[in-house]
Amino acid sequence: MDRFSFLNAAHTEFFADLYEQYLQNPDTVEPSWRAFFQGFDFGMTTYDEENAVHQLANYAANVPQNGQVSDKLQKEFNVLKLIDAYRTRGHLFTETNPVRDRRTYTPTLDLENFGLSNADLDTVFDAAKILGHQPQTLKEILVHLKNVYCQHIGIEYMYMRSPEVIQWIQNKLNINDNLPNYDANQKKSILGKLNEAVSFENFLHTKYVGQKRFSLEGGESLIPGLDAVIEAAAEKGVEHFVMGMAHRGRLNVLANIFGKATQDIFSEFDGKDYDKEYFDGDVKYHLGLTSERVTNSGKKININLAPNPSHLETVGAVIEGITRAKQDKYFPDDFSKVLPIAVHGDAAVAGQGIVYEIVQMAQLDGYKTGGTIHIVINNQVGFTTNYLDARSSTYCTDVAKVTLSPVLHVNADDTEAVVHAMLFALDFRMEFGRDVFIDLLGYRKYGHNEGDEPRFTQPLLYKIIAKHKNPRDIYAAKLIADGIIDNNYIAQIESQYKEKLDENLEASRKKDLTIIKPFMQDEWQGFEQVSDDAMLQKVDTKVDKKQLDQIIETVSTLPKDKKFINKISKIVTDRKTMYDNNAIDWGTAETLAYGTLLTEGFDVRISGQDVERGTFSHRHALVKVEDSEEEVVLLDALKDKKGKFNIFNSFLSEYGVLGFDYGYALANPNTLTIWEAQFGDFSNGAQIMIDQYISCGEDKWNNQNGIVLLLPHGYEGQGAEHSSARMERYLQLCARHNMFVADCTTPANFFHLLRRQMKTNFRKPLVVFSPKSLLRHPLCVSTQEELYNGQFQETIDDVSVDKKKVKTVVFCTGKFYYDILAERENLGRNDVALVRIEQLFPLPTEQLKEIIASYPNADDFVWAQEEPKNMGAYSYMLMNFDLVPWRLASLKAYAAPAAGSHTRDRRRHADAIRMVFDKNLFR
Repeated sequence: MDRFSFLNAAHTEFFADLYEQYLQNPDTVEPSWRAFFQGFDFGMTTYDEENAVHQLANYAANVPQNGQVSDKLQKEFNVLKLIDAYRTRGHLFTETNPVRDRRTYTPTLDLENFGLSNADLDTVFDAAKILGHQPQTLKEILVHLKNVYCQHIGIEYMYMRSPEVIQWIQNKLNINDNLPNYDANQKKSILGKLNEAVSFENFLHTKYVGQKRFSLEGGESLIPGLDAVIEAAAEKGVEHFVMGMAHRGRLNVLANIFGKATQDIFSEFDGKDYDKEYFDGDVKYHLGLTSERVTNSGKKININLAPNPSHLETVGAVIEGITRAKQDKYFPDDFSKVLPIAVHGDAAVAGQGIVYEIVQMAQLDGYKTGGTIHIVINNQVGFTTNYLDARSSTYCTDVAKVTLSPVLHVNADDTEAVVHAMLFALDFRMEFGRDVFIDLLGYRKYGHNEGDEPRFTQPLLYKIIAKHKNPRDIYAAKLIADGIIDNNYIAQIESQYKEKLDENLEASRKKDLTIIKPFMQDEWQGFEQVSDDAMLQKVDTKVDKKQLDQIIETVSTLPKDKKFINKISKIVTDRKTMYDNNAIDWGTAETLAYGTLLTEGFDVRISGQDVERGTFSHRHALVKVEDSEEEVVLLDALKDKKGKFNIFNSFLSEYGVLGFDYGYALANPNTLTIWEAQFGDFSNGAQIMIDQYISCGEDKWNNQNGIVLLLPHGYEGQGAEHSSARMERYLQLCARHNMFVADCTTPANFFHLLRRQMKTNFRKPLVVFSPKSLLRHPLCVSTQEELYNGQFQETIDDVSVDKKKVKTVVFCTGKFYYDILAERENLGRNDVALVRIEQLFPLPTEQLKEIIASYPNADDFVWAQEEPKNMGAYSYMLMNFDLVPWRLASLKAYAAPAAGSHTRDRRRHADAIRMVFDKNLFR
């Protein structure tokens, strides 16, 4: 092993300064260094300033131990190695755990491991210069290193690859030896917020014995830390603060950071009904809040805590989307003005895969938010699982290294250190626009919830915790010892805070109902919440034909001064040809829908895997110049465009990206926000977002959301994985007024469906089972008039038959219509009518009644689907379509959505079609 292998880029500035000093005046350099540099010069044939320091390190690493290097110089290098060890490994030897002994790591930072001893403590070393100090004794260097790296804050950062960032961090750490330095008033302010945190939990524990609240006890220093971040962020120009967190500490944060009325919190504890019938609400520790806070200096800051379900880390993706929407809307040129903070649990941040997906978003153009402050409330236990069983990594925060983000490990009992670390994190985020992690190492005073018994699984730990003082009392004792407060101060501020809580509790019990305030109400002004009756009302989605003519000219004309591959040129110019021939295909109609919305002032955001081109090469919203790969977005060239068009190929994620886009739609209702799955079944990877947010967010949290899911669906012999978008799952989730579900069969209907999504004065999620083969089906085309003079049709009746001759009425949806139509023509069956249900939820029952009544001689009604009996819309239709007795035409039940064999798949498909026309084949 090389004796000087520790010499690396971290020391280049030290070498450069000292060597420059030697070049200018050799006599000013310590003799051992002078001898070393003389040997270095002798070994170099030419002087290359850019490479000199690197060569210097190499030279040092190969100097023989034959007297050419003095003992003093050897010790200088040993001190450099010691400093490097503290920087890289000091975090392993900190005093950051308030209730457990740290695990031991080897080698230690003992002097003997670096060729040094106590005999060297009074020796002055030039190596102190790399710490920004004048030459110091080894004793002074050690004091500095232990203060910076091994007290109540441990920091990991040496794996970062930017010398500029590393130097910034080191300069920051060197200030006051990385120790807090607050005046008496600041300390009293910190103590005041800490008292609120502790007193709030004590009050609830007394008044609501045994009720779940997921208390913050053991991590109360989070409250003064967050308070300090908001105050300081406002001073730095931040105007919006977006926060997501799981259960633990949420009520405390709502009350003491977001200013939620404790009367409302107490009403929730008392289990009162809500003041509206419109939604069913959620448990109190899932709810969010938006409020406006005025800082101590008088600045206003909009603060948002997003609601979330029990899937602990999902909200991290949502707040990133909310943040980006606010940035795009209010501060497109300065993302620093909206600050996202994600609060995690230690078991969740280490165990949940979505955290990795969120972290991977951090620097991507379509998803970056200018850096997130991640705070882990580290209880050192997950429900009943010890931390040693909860992860393989050393720290729960090791996911931070994916994006080379710094991590600060902080003792939660040292509130000043917590505030200090939080402000460091804020400064880093504002300086570099990158993520930073804080590992708030504390404990959980009770079990997973307050009714749980933690001693079942951690008896020894909870003996220690039972005797451990809370952070407020620890800090108060310190301030008393320092003469900043007296013994009566804590009793006084605790009594004052508790008196307010008592007053609010008494007032809350005079109210009959619980009031839930809407989240981000400013963004949703002018929008109404509506029932399914209103969802079935017709919406005017017509457009001016001249407007449509202008848009088609723009989106079918490539820049003449740029070269594109022939296929792209043909696809783009064919749009105009199809338009002129009144045979508009799906991709063209979709593009025209975006164009009309953009000219009307709506924004459009589309994201997902391969959406720029489209998985099936139909969209080409973004095209590449052949020679340079320059990106061209034809919609950006629209003459009268008032809105912004953004389309992003996502990274290979469904869960995180859909969560992000849901958050984006939540914060910007005037943007048509679309997530498209590469294949419909890929949405399985985002099922938690669909189940816990999209389908029920309005019912649980009073939140509207207009997210659109495009899920390619259709049986074309592509096997089990790429046939079904699992329509049955979405329809099972449908109830009351929660979302739209559609399966369109014409480009015009899709055009109007997208426009309807933005033209209403309410927002609902929209799930569209979008086509694959229909993208180029010769019959799946629409006319100009159907676009500019049409509207969305929830149902499409059969206009090609004589209704009096019809005996069989077939109801179907999506691509299967064209398959049945082809067979009807093949059989010449003019007694069969095909009725398309384009909107499955809300089911257009009144329209269906009228259609049924228009077939006076029909006595055979069929629901036909290409999916197996246990999939598709069959079970939904059983529950909701009782207008006439009907039979099923479908495959029998299968475990997989489709056969892997193309031959078998096509045979089964043909069987389902035959059942439409032969009732004797009914299974």
